[in-house]
Amino acid sequence: MDRYLDLKLRPEPEFPPTLLMNALLAKLHRALHDLRRDDIGISFPGIAQNPRHLGTHLRVHGNAQALDSLLALNWLSGMRDHVALGEMLTVPQGVRHRTVSRVQVDSNPERARRRLIKRHGISEEQARQRIPDSAAKRTDLPFAQLRSNGGGQAFRLFIRHGPLVDEAQPGRFSGYGLSSTATVPWF
Repeated sequence: MDRYLDLKLRPEPEFPPTLLMNALLAKLHRALHDLRRDDIGISFPGIAQNPRHLGTHLRVHGNAQALDSLLALNWLSGMRDHVALGEMLTVPQGVRHRTVSRVQVDSNPERARRRLIKRHGISEEQARQRIPDSAAKRTDLPFAQLRSNGGGQAFRLFIRHGPLVDEAQPGRFSGYGLSSTATVPWF
């Protein structure tokens, strides 16, 4: 991970930044899926100013070949008016690293109950006793609101920036550019 691309959302009076970031991440996910690459990671440098929001700055990390293949897809079509794309640059020397990972929060007890009923053949009342409404989990992590490509259901992609570490950790990245083990440069 010696190169990066900065994508910054332009101020847009008609669309809030969260909506534009959601669209940008959805496009990036489709591009990473099409490329079948696991060596491209992302981070949100603006998170340092406001840890509850992803912000307006997306940084895409990788080597030159990986980022060139991403750019060759023209994955930003439809977003070019809303995004300023920087040139591919070299990561500065001596930077620290961190993981940027997905966190799955089971915040919907009703969905968990339906799954329990389906898998174990129990009644709705039994499921409600096993999974009360108070079982819903909450988080203050920032998220993107996306739609699944398969069923089209909306879901929240919660994102955690891990602690800073001095050494880069190798590993693979998901189709969202996230990893709980591989680090990206942080600067």
